[in-house]
Amino acid sequence: MKEWINILLSPYHHSSWIHIILEFTAVTFSIFSVLLAQKNNIWLYPIGIGSTIIYSYLTFVTSLYGDFIINIYYTGMSGYGWYIWLSINDTKKLSISFSDKKDYFYTILWFLSTCIFSIMVYFFNGKLQTPYDWMDVLTTGLFFSGMYQMAMKKVENWIFWIVGNLISVPIYFLKGLILTGFLFIFLALLAIEGYFIWNKKALNNNKTY
Repeated sequence: MKEWINILLSPYHHSSWIHIILEFTAVTFSIFSVLLAQKNNIWLYPIGIGSTIIYSYLTFVTSLYGDFIINIYYTGMSGYGWYIWLSINDTKKLSISFSDKKDYFYTILWFLSTCIFSIMVYFFNGKLQTPYDWMDVLTTGLFFSGMYQMAMKKVENWIFWIVGNLISVPIYFLKGLILTGFLFIFLALLAIEGYFIWNKKALNNNKTY
């Protein structure tokens, strides 16, 4: 058991205390953000922004350029989602619902365009040479799509989070961000729970119309 603990903690032997504290803070913010998202609470956005700003720095210094782009995008999209959720008045409240054909069309556009953009960023930095780089590109497209659907309050956003979180686990373990690797395992479980919570709310919303 002690050997496993040493293996898990070994990447942090060469990390500065500031990076460890930043990662722990980002992990904590991320968990609270997802829990608030499950409850359809608007505070998920400001707390999530705090996490994405920190991860923008951490992913850049560890050469996870795809995830760096994701977190820059998250920050902007969180601001957009925050604005959308605030600007909808009581008579036109944005309710949790299922995606229609138009939503799927825009989601596919987000996915393809962000994957292509991520590939270009990797090539510009002379990377995209390992399977993990391609996995990073894939998660970029998945998370971009999920964030867009969350801003629109679509149930299917959780599916993108589930798949993207599971793919991200080995990437972060191999990059030495162990806390973040475990975070994505936990986030995948929260996303599964979030899907069932939002699915139930969307079905109830349909019954009221």
